[in-house]
Amino acid sequence: MSHNFAAIVEDVQQLSPEEKDELLGLLEKYVIEERREEILENYQGSLQELKEGKLVFSSDPGLLKEMLPHD
Repeated sequence: MSHNFAAIVEDVQQLSPEEKDELLGLLEKYVIEERREEILENYQGSLQELKEGKLVFSSDPGLLKEMLPHD
């Protein structure tokens, strides 16, 4: 991958400023779309956990602290 990445970086350096701007816009759109997909997957997973009764809701700070992963 790093060899391919390096080649891509070199190719991008050869682009005109207009092409670089267009590529930047495309990359930003791709990153946003990937993040949206990730959010949707997390949402769907949460819905499934809710249906299975695996979610715990609380406004108790002590309980919430206990629920956090400990290193």
